[in-house]
Amino acid sequence: MPDRSFPRTRLNQNLSLTAKLELMGMLFLHGMAMAAWFVPMASILDAANLDSIKPFAFAASALATILSPLFFGALADRSVPPIIVLRWVTLVTAAFASLVAIAIHQQLPSIVILLLLQVQAIFAAPTSSLSGAIVFARLGTGQTRFGAIRSLGTIGWIVGCWATSLLSLDQNPNAFFLSAGLWCGLFGFTWFLPSIPRSSGTSEENRSPRTRMSLRQRLGLDALGLLRDSNHRVVYITAALLAIPFAAFYPYTPRLLADLNFERISAWMSLGQASEVLMLLFMAQVLHRHGFKRIVCTGIFLGVVRYSLYAVSEPLAVLSGVALHGMVFTFTYISTQIYLAERIDPAWQVRAQALLSFMSGGVGNLIGYLAVGGWLTACDGKDGRAWPMYWGVLACAVLTVFIYFTISFRSATLKSGSNAT
Repeated sequence: MPDRSFPRTRLNQNLSLTAKLELMGMLFLHGMAMAAWFVPMASILDAANLDSIKPFAFAASALATILSPLFFGALADRSVPPIIVLRWVTLVTAAFASLVAIAIHQQLPSIVILLLLQVQAIFAAPTSSLSGAIVFARLGTGQTRFGAIRSLGTIGWIVGCWATSLLSLDQNPNAFFLSAGLWCGLFGFTWFLPSIPRSSGTSEENRSPRTRMSLRQRLGLDALGLLRDSNHRVVYITAALLAIPFAAFYPYTPRLLADLNFERISAWMSLGQASEVLMLLFMAQVLHRHGFKRIVCTGIFLGVVRYSLYAVSEPLAVLSGVALHGMVFTFTYISTQIYLAERIDPAWQVRAQALLSFMSGGVGNLIGYLAVGGWLTACDGKDGRAWPMYWGVLACAVLTVFIYFTISFRSATLKSGSNAT
């Protein structure tokens, strides 16, 4: 029987067109800013002879996701509306993105560039969970509509990739100036969005707002209490485990494409987002029809197929693998966001999404970026890089996660108003 975690009766038909356009505009600008930064970063570091620090540069974003989203999530849940938190972190992100570009142009020491990358990442890291929580708050009980609205973020990512390539910035630090400008655009856009008060819920802290909070609560570490639920625990652990092999996608797919003589790599990388848009548009129907567990299992299995195609090391096979990225990402990560939004107490929504970022983009990616970078070094030989062995082992790692999730997750019927804490 399908998992009925997403009943049709919970869909909200009342979100106005204006509200939808506001949310779509926010996600579009966010996607553009992220793409102009993240996609060309590997090629820019290679071109600047900074390839030796690349694993640590990507690990900086993972470390930032460990350090900042839970804190900013707790802030947004308890005291400051999420849109205001998002507004100011985007401005600081823009400033440090510009400083990174300047540092590379000036050929400053790599340790200085890494430090600037780390600070930039600390402020950029919570933006995804904050923007997602803002959308869920506006949707109310219609969380399964998230996919269609979220598709504008993916379209923004595609436009950001194409803009980077069309401006010939694939290997140019000026791409970071482009990203900074887009972050500033998002900062300005937030002034036109309504400030939604923090969610009320059933947790004790919301019934007693004057209760003094502990340091653990102020840092957002109380969100770890969500792991007490067995299914939630499996979902979060699966997200972290998947992030380890998936961490190879953005740092080393561009290098694989370059070895296969591709040009304008940022544009080619956007193939994954093209398929993602299609999946997001039909996400609600797919979840209702097949249920959360089947969808996640399908996404993980497609992740195995993607890296297996990479291991072939032929242009058509690799492009097919890139195109699968959208389905892999949507079926694993986006469906998990919706699952948590359906099941977690509204008062914990930002922290629940932040914990997902912490586990996947933080813990999982930190281990992943360092591990896949080391594994690539191990695959370098006298005859060149052993791409089939590199991607083949990563495909086996994804298959292991598939087995874990299939055995460990138990489908359950959604209990309306349940408290996940």
